[in-house]
Amino acid sequence: MNHHRRIDEDWDYRGSIGSTHEDSSPWFPQQGSQDLPDIVLVVLDDVGFADLGCFGSEIRTPHMDAVAASGYRYAGFHTTSLCSPSRASLLTGRNHHAVGMRMLANVDSGWPSGRGRITRRAVLLSEVLRDEGYDTFCAGKWHIAPMEDVTPAGPFDEWPLGRGFNRFYGFMNGATSHYYPELVHDNHFVDPPAGPEAGYHLTDDLIRAGRDFIADHIAHRPDAPYFLYLPLGAAHSPHHAPPEFMNAVRGRYDLGWDQLRRSRYERQLRNGIIPPGTALAPDNPTIVPWATLDDEEKQIASRNQEAYAAFIEHTDHALGRLFRFIERSGRSDNTLTIILSDNGASAEGGRLGIPTRVLNFNGMRPTFDQMRAAFGSVGGPESDNAYAEGWAQAGNTPCKWYKTHTHGGGVRDPLIVSWPGRLESPGRILHQFVHVTDIAPTILNALDIEVPRKYRGASQMPIHGTGFDHTFDDPDSPTNKKRQYFEMFGHRGIWADGWKAVTHHTKGEPYGEPEWELYDLGTDFSESVDLSSSEPERLRALIDAWWHEAGKYDVLPLDDRRFELFRRTWPRPGDESLRTSYEYYPPVSHFDPIAAPPFEHGSHRIEALASAPFDGVIIAYGNSSSGFVLYAQDGELVYEYNGASGTIISTALDIPDSAHATLGFAFELGPDRTGRGRLSVDERTGEWLHFPHLLEFLAMSGMDVGRDSLSPVSASYPAPFPFRGRLSRVRITMEELMEPVQRRLDD
Repeated sequence: MNHHRRIDEDWDYRGSIGSTHEDSSPWFPQQGSQDLPDIVLVVLDDVGFADLGCFGSEIRTPHMDAVAASGYRYAGFHTTSLCSPSRASLLTGRNHHAVGMRMLANVDSGWPSGRGRITRRAVLLSEVLRDEGYDTFCAGKWHIAPMEDVTPAGPFDEWPLGRGFNRFYGFMNGATSHYYPELVHDNHFVDPPAGPEAGYHLTDDLIRAGRDFIADHIAHRPDAPYFLYLPLGAAHSPHHAPPEFMNAVRGRYDLGWDQLRRSRYERQLRNGIIPPGTALAPDNPTIVPWATLDDEEKQIASRNQEAYAAFIEHTDHALGRLFRFIERSGRSDNTLTIILSDNGASAEGGRLGIPTRVLNFNGMRPTFDQMRAAFGSVGGPESDNAYAEGWAQAGNTPCKWYKTHTHGGGVRDPLIVSWPGRLESPGRILHQFVHVTDIAPTILNALDIEVPRKYRGASQMPIHGTGFDHTFDDPDSPTNKKRQYFEMFGHRGIWADGWKAVTHHTKGEPYGEPEWELYDLGTDFSESVDLSSSEPERLRALIDAWWHEAGKYDVLPLDDRRFELFRRTWPRPGDESLRTSYEYYPPVSHFDPIAAPPFEHGSHRIEALASAPFDGVIIAYGNSSSGFVLYAQDGELVYEYNGASGTIISTALDIPDSAHATLGFAFELGPDRTGRGRLSVDERTGEWLHFPHLLEFLAMSGMDVGRDSLSPVSASYPAPFPFRGRLSRVRITMEELMEPVQRRLDD
């Protein structure tokens, strides 16, 4: 197939050049591509194997179900068990350790496998397709750029426009509020176009952006194909859904997670999603029976699941608008549509759920009073919730364990592929083993496009995935995959020839052989019958194969650390966290917490040179769930600290009637995570304010200077509450950093 390449075309000039135009022959390269399909690639976030209607759920997803009815459902699809790694594998066709994304993009662990960025030796699908004439768009969650690069000043090399996309609209981190999102348009931060009071929701906005990208493409490049990558924030926590969708699911989950899981399992068997004879895996160890909860606990737990289900139903509704637009545009008959989830359902909510995710990052569990206080806001703009692990187990039916695990509950996910006129038996459910590394080669094989051996000066590593496009014509053909390893936070696994060896690793424990289990996935879809004792030789061979794959794909060293790697207590040399002085000259764009000073980890001083009128926000860090804010209001300088879920500590100091003033706050951090702070106006200081406990990880949202642009840190003012006077300069000085940050500075 002769595709139009947009690079190096003049090196193959086929005209003739004389001394003038009269004795020369012009030549023009071919424009457009020959009947290549448009591609829509939808990635759902933290949606379990059983969470879509077409995979056995009671959650109503008619538009995704319709795509499944016109295509194939792959019940043997597997991912890496975590978001950034799955996205890295999806877009490169390579294993995530090998390309530098062993875990989240928030972390550079110091290992080759954990740089938090995708090596330039692994060209992205977007880069290949753009060079083949595709118009490339991304609308949604990126989360494969190093988060220390996610500042208004970049560097932008690993942002979407630096990795093959012509347009981008979305967010850069792993999660964001769907009412107050931290938005980026192309290479710059932007405010949301409206607030929740006007009915704004991020999913609607992302779908609108994707639709607008396509509309502009059709208007100006109608003969060229487009690639729309749509990695939605749904249904990662916090679970946000409009009121009408919350009302539509009210009471649906009062039956509890035990009965819900059983009903999904029976529906999966009845509809052929799982093979006959598949067992429902035993409950995960920490699951409590629904019947043991009291009435108020059931009410709280049910409400959190209602928000999750409403979130997915709203997402499906929004996708329906996009699919109808593509159909109305006349391009749906030549559109390859792929829908998948990046990993299994998440158990971060614990027994009943959590009112704010910052508790998890600090190793804390909510009190029942905190859960009760948050009940009325679940699903709404002030919510930062996650649902209970019992619902996550039901989301992963019939498998066990969850997101981040290498058992089925972590790595088995829904996959839907539709391509009108190109699939032999639409509506089929296929059971071949498929991995997320196989998506890119499948697309490229179907388009007859080869991956370059060298891309922009970098020699390319081979594709690790195996295309499954042969199933398009022959849905009963066996998988071409030979083996696939798994590893995440010390959990390990390997699949080969229908067998799977897998571990559930306990953090801090030795990586020993007793951890390994063995399953025949040909007869045991849910990994319920451990054959390690009866098949020791087979298990030994698979363990040896895992070590071989680990060496081949840069999996080592094994590392079971998690949140401690991105609490910014271990900044690497050159990290912005090693600065001791920060200066801001407003206006300054909103930015991510990792680009902010390390407030949580050291004594510091805030000093603002201000002119009257003294009214508005000076610094806001975090959001309504947790953070701090320094602002002026009604003749007072005010500092508020929210240590999570409404635990407010505040102090105020009068501001004299003057034209100019230096407004400040000095904070001293104690070695036991207590602290004290006091306000200052010019040379006058207030009383010391004492903090009995300070969070190591405070902000789930970023920082503003001169306003509070998103979810307001304090309820004492209306956001964005911009400073009405002039802030000439805001300086933050880190005066003393706690160990081990100070030790790294000394080194």
